[in-house]
Amino acid sequence: RDIQHRKTQQQGQGHPSSLPSHIQSQKEEEEEMREARRRAAPSVREFKYNKKRVRLVSQGSDLKDDARCILYWMSRDQRVQDNWAFLYAQRLALKQELPLHICFCLVPKFLDATIRHYDFMLRGLQEVAEECSELNIPFHLLLGYAKDVLPTFVVEHGVGGLVTDFCPLRLPRQWVEDVRERLPDDQGPFVDAHNIVPCWVASPKQEYSARTIRGKIHAQLPEFLTEFPPVIRHPYPPSCPAEPIAWEACYSSLQVDRTVKEVEWATPGTATGLSVLQSFIAERLKSFGSHRNDPNKAALSNLSPWFHFGQVSTQRAILEVQKHRGKYKESVDAFIEEAVVRRELAENFCYYNENYDSVQGAYDWAQTTLKLHAKDKRPFLYKLQELEQGATHDPLWNAAQLQMVREGKMHGFLRMYWAKKILEWTRSPEEALQFAIYLNDRYELDGRDPNGYVGCLWSICGIHDQGWAERAIFGKIRYMNYAGCKRKFDVGQFERRYAPHTPSQ
Repeated sequence: RDIQHRKTQQQGQGHPSSLPSHIQSQKEEEEEMREARRRAAPSVREFKYNKKRVRLVSQGSDLKDDARCILYWMSRDQRVQDNWAFLYAQRLALKQELPLHICFCLVPKFLDATIRHYDFMLRGLQEVAEECSELNIPFHLLLGYAKDVLPTFVVEHGVGGLVTDFCPLRLPRQWVEDVRERLPDDQGPFVDAHNIVPCWVASPKQEYSARTIRGKIHAQLPEFLTEFPPVIRHPYPPSCPAEPIAWEACYSSLQVDRTVKEVEWATPGTATGLSVLQSFIAERLKSFGSHRNDPNKAALSNLSPWFHFGQVSTQRAILEVQKHRGKYKESVDAFIEEAVVRRELAENFCYYNENYDSVQGAYDWAQTTLKLHAKDKRPFLYKLQELEQGATHDPLWNAAQLQMVREGKMHGFLRMYWAKKILEWTRSPEEALQFAIYLNDRYELDGRDPNGYVGCLWSICGIHDQGWAERAIFGKIRYMNYAGCKRKFDVGQFERRYAPHTPSQ
């Protein structure tokens, strides 16, 4: 295995995310970003840091007298720059004149993640480790669950303040809770580095729909949508360097399915993610407003894998895209609606609704209508394996499923059609949701994400939607069909592109 992937490896030929040939312009864009950060402040110490981004996990907030360092426990946001949690940790370390360490706990398995996901993550973390060493910040990769490896690390290194990033999902929240219980009364703030408006600030409750959260988010964007200061070379050297990372051992520690292979079109890491952002702005942004729902058009940003692993900050993407509002107002507004309002609505749902991945999480009207129609006769019934292989009677559905299996990414419009058909072709809404989440989390590079759970619940359980005219199976859940897709785009073209491989091919 060649783990040392070239950062600017040419991406899949003909895919909308192919790296732009004008590398020169890319270098200029990177320099512009660095300059923008420097203009914001020389370092985070001189920056007016918004404390609303920070939440204390435990009550003890005084730094220990014998503290030897500050630690950032990186989890969801796997990047160095444009990371509010990393910046907050450096701010603490600079104020206390202490060394700064960073660690990542590599768990052997996580939900339905496969080698496709772990490889994308580990190769991105390699870039993080290199960047940290240039900044005089030791990067430690700990093998195992945080509750088992982090408390020992904290004691051995004399950690005086522990900062971590925020995720609304059940399992990562449990990891934070488990660590908190095992630590002495240390400071343990966590920082929402993933959302532009921090989840707990955007709204104190579960929002009903995009309509109810949109105004709240837009009202707070001026306060939170700011330029980032830089993470700088840390002036206080650590007393002990980080152990060299045995990347091969990291791979062999994993207990995951290795049959779902890495994809070719998406090279992990912040450097490539930012180049995909620049190629989106240069080549596809102009079409985003008008063509984003056409799976045959190259109009999407394709940034979701880098957003999901936190390799690129959504806030950075919005700052860059916004510069082009004068030229492409419709596209820029549509991108902000999807990347900010809809994405943060999904975070809100998973944070305030513990049943975010079950039919119990749906509104009462939806649960009632699904129950009423649970026994309706289904026109087709498919087993999970038939769905997984794209072996249904519907060539468009099969093509969408095969796109996801091969590329780790399904077009957003088709994700809705795909999930709604699973409701129509399985024994119950519960089974439909279970199958949709399993397939999404197993194959999509951005699986196991609030966006994915909410996408499945929107399609199957009407979350953030309204009741529609009643019909068989769906009840009042919004309906989609093949004929409707044919009116939207050239279905045949998409089906041919992702036709099943035959032995002769």
